[in-house]
Amino acid sequence: MFEKILVATDTLSFCDAKVRTAAAIAAQQQAPLYILHVLESTSSVYRNFVTDFQTGKEILATPEYQQSVKEALDRNCESVLKKCKAHEIEIALGYPWEEILKRARDKGAALIILGPHTGEAEQKGVVRARGSIGSTLQGVITHERCPVMIIQRPVPEDRLNFKNVMVCVDFSDSCRHALEFAKKLAYRCSSRLFVFHADTLPAADEALPSTVPAAAGELRKKLEKFCEAIPDNIPHETHLAEGREPCSEILKFALDKDIQLIAMGSHTKEKGPKWHVGSAVADVSLRAECPVVVVTDPKALRGMAV
Repeated sequence: MFEKILVATDTLSFCDAKVRTAAAIAAQQQAPLYILHVLESTSSVYRNFVTDFQTGKEILATPEYQQSVKEALDRNCESVLKKCKAHEIEIALGYPWEEILKRARDKGAALIILGPHTGEAEQKGVVRARGSIGSTLQGVITHERCPVMIIQRPVPEDRLNFKNVMVCVDFSDSCRHALEFAKKLAYRCSSRLFVFHADTLPAADEALPSTVPAAAGELRKKLEKFCEAIPDNIPHETHLAEGREPCSEILKFALDKDIQLIAMGSHTKEKGPKWHVGSAVADVSLRAECPVVVVTDPKALRGMAV
């Protein structure tokens, strides 16, 4: 389904969850895998200066140093990458999100796999323990148009068959694209598709409007109409929930239904050529037990063979 996959990792001391997941998906899909590590510049003027991954000191990233970084990454991920049909490791210099976008477009990636990063990742065993999703992930999502998969923790290979797929909708255009992505994935993987909308209740100190029952009925009809384009050969269900925190409702539903992948649109608003990463995307991707795929544009479906 994904003809080419790009994964970016900032970890050199071990093979992290992002690379392991990307390798497993690439092996399943028989797709080439491109692994990118960006040596982040410490200076906006002299981009060849980086922080040494061994000493923590600022050094000049010579070709010899870049080769040593590549060898470290290759050595730590060797056993995982053996299962891939083909793979390529590349080291780049610059700012991570810019280099990721550049390589994704150069390679024609149909899927980018990333993870929000924190310095606590190695100790916690996850990609990010708390906080925002990070500038790298946000920069890629708001500028890239192919699907971006967010990996928070290691995913068992038997859960990468994506038999239960959930798509969260708020009726925006980007959610329509997320639904289209989920339909293609469900068709290819023989998945059951769960289309979910969480309606936000008023704050605790606000009275519920008397029109709530009628509004819920209209919302149900709107959700069913939104799903009319799902063909009959894809098993699917629509679900409507109410809560004061949509993120909590999404995560609760995902656990109840044993969801193996969550698809989401980026946000309801667009400014110029880039989209906003909504708070729901950030909250869900940081707390979900399964991978989260963010889709922003109809062109996101490029390179996705069905």
